[in-house]
Order: sequence, then structure tokens, then C-alpha cells
Amino acid sequence: MGSLLLFQKYWVDKNSKNSFFLYARSLSILWGEDKRYWQWRRIQETSDEVIEVNELLDVCWLDVTGKFETASLSPGTLYELAFVVKIMKDSAYGWEAPVDVELTLPNGTKQEHKENMKEKPRGNWIEIPVGEFVTSPENIGEIKFSIYRHDGLWKRGLVVKGITIRPKY
Repeated sequence: MGSLLLFQKYWVDKNSKNSFFLYARSLSILWGEDKRYWQWRRIQETSDEVIEVNELLDVCWLDVTGKFETASLSPGTLYELAFVVKIMKDSAYGWEAPVDVELTLPNGTKQEHKENMKEKPRGNWIEIPVGEFVTSPENIGEIKFSIYRHDGLWKRGLVVKGITIRPKY
């Protein structure tokens, strides 16, 4: 494995639109550096890139947030955001209550919904949709996104890879 760790990946898609992937290291994970609650692991992607993912060992307050400047995105484009996570097959518990997912646009508009993690497939990378927006003069600035659950129930077995920000066609 190489020694270069990625925080973000940028590419231009087939329609010449800017796309981004923000890896777990570029997100804010509550207690993410505390080895009692989370464990950083290096994995090798099929592209031979080495990335770090963060595996949830045990927390009662799940809180993963991030932000991104829309100026880096292609103008006049419909974008979608999705967290990329894996739910471990054997060790996952505490997902009876749905998690909250939120996107806040630069103009203050919020998109919120709940995702039932208990119904998601186990052992494979999956996408948890966050929201979508059109890049426009009204939406220039910082977007904020989060996935969280503050219910006091202990949770385990979620692996956070990052979030994708890409055009929606």
C-alpha cells in the first residue's frame, strides 16, 4: 500500500461537470479520534488508492458532519449528496431508531429526512442520500451536511468512508 492518504478526490464527469468525494478524514466525527469509540482503518481501493475509513466501535451520540464550498461546483447544475457507509454484518447493533440526515444550503434552506439503517444491506458500501440542490447565484457559499442520532442508545458497526457530491442526471 502507498503512503499517500486522501482527504478529497476531484474529477470531471462525462458531461464536463465537477464532482467531488470527501473522505472520512475531511469530515467532523464526534469522538472520532477517541479509540474507545471509533477506530481509523486504512483500506486499499480498487484503484490502488489508500484511504482511511472510520469504524464506529460504540457511541450513544452519532454525529458526522461536513461542509463544502459550492464555488468549486459547476454553475447551473443539479447536484446530489450522499454519505457512503458500510454497516458491518456481524457486529452492528443499536440501529432500531432511524438516523437524521440534513443538508443546509448557503441561503439557509434545510433539507431533512430520516433513514432507517436497520433495513439497509450489511457488509457492502451503500449510499445514504443527503439532499440535492442547483448551483445558482443564490446558492454560492458553504453547504453543510450531517448524519446523526442523539438518542442515548448505544450504536456499533457503522463504517464511514465519506460523502459524494456529484451531478444528478
